[in-house]
Amino acid sequence: MKLARTEKKLSQQELADLCDVTRQTIGLIEKGKYNPTLNLCIRIARTLDKTLNDLFWDEGNE
Repeated sequence: MKLARTEKKLSQQELADLCDVTRQTIGLIEKGKYNPTLNLCIRIARTLDKTLNDLFWDEGNE
């Protein structure tokens, strides 16, 4: 998710504002220390023009 955010040239705060959450929430999601709701995942994915799989599916741990 961090890579997708930086590709869009958004700070954590800017993404948080667009998704109506706190910057801390975005930071915790990026660190893997917070499991967002499905609705929040969808908002983030739409904001970053990515699919849920692009952002949240860890193919390395199947």
